[in-house]
Amino acid sequence: MAAQKINEAHEHIARAEKCLLRSWNRTMMQVCLLSPSAPPAVAFKNAKQFEEAKEAYLKEAENHTENKALFHAAKAIEQAGMMLKDMKRVAEAVQLIEKACVMYVENGTSGTAGMALDRAGKLIEPIDLEKAVDLYQKAASVFENEDRLRQAAELLGKASRLLVRLRRLDEAAVSLQKEKNMYKEIENYPTCFKKTIAQVLVHLHRSDFVAADKCVRESYSLPGFSGSEDCVSMETLLQGYDEQDEEQVFRVCNSPLLKYMDNDYAKLAVTLKVPGGGGKKKKSPAAPQGGAGGPAASAAEDEDDYEGGLC
Repeated sequence: MAAQKINEAHEHIARAEKCLLRSWNRTMMQVCLLSPSAPPAVAFKNAKQFEEAKEAYLKEAENHTENKALFHAAKAIEQAGMMLKDMKRVAEAVQLIEKACVMYVENGTSGTAGMALDRAGKLIEPIDLEKAVDLYQKAASVFENEDRLRQAAELLGKASRLLVRLRRLDEAAVSLQKEKNMYKEIENYPTCFKKTIAQVLVHLHRSDFVAADKCVRESYSLPGFSGSEDCVSMETLLQGYDEQDEEQVFRVCNSPLLKYMDNDYAKLAVTLKVPGGGGKKKKSPAAPQGGAGGPAASAAEDEDDYEGGLC
């Protein structure tokens, strides 16, 4: 069956080349090569001859480009990229998809470019987080330029989470603020509340209490934030952090509200350390009978010191 499909693909290409030899220009070759009844790239793909399929798609893109059909050329290049993906050559695949995206934008179909960049980010994310961040940010920029803020914010969200994972916290803080502004503009206030929590966690890991406090204060202007569970939790967290109250910080960081956030932010919560501490504060055991000040009481006081660990 596979051999039959491969032969079919070669027959399509041969027919296209024959048309070229018999015509005064390339038009007939393009018609033969690109017509639905003669799809060599698809035939190679179905036969799992991905290298040949890639070359056929690139040839198709070349012909579309000569005919000024940029959208169809970009589609063919993107498909060539997918053949590279099937051959586990993901980095090369992403390069072709990025090339296709430039053509989509030139053609005036920026939305298609944004979606393709998103797909490319998903492809590369398991092997190259840095590149995935770049692709998600580019996709967000494309959608922002189209005033499609919901899509732009969602893609920035992907970039923000990866920046946290990469410990590029300064950049994550900037990205989160931009996300939050977009959600505010489209009046998605509950998501703004969640972004405030993420901001506080990022800033505290940056040891910037002032910036964390400012994020909460700015959020008071959001409808419904004051008095909400999100607001109370962040006020409690900031108070405990400022007062070096490890018990209070531990309680907030291990609450369902924070533990069930996106995994990258949940990890920030459970690894947050209090300045001057570094772990959960152990409660002192009750003093034994015989009065305070004895050896047992001194040992209990010693156990009240901060010990290392996670918040």
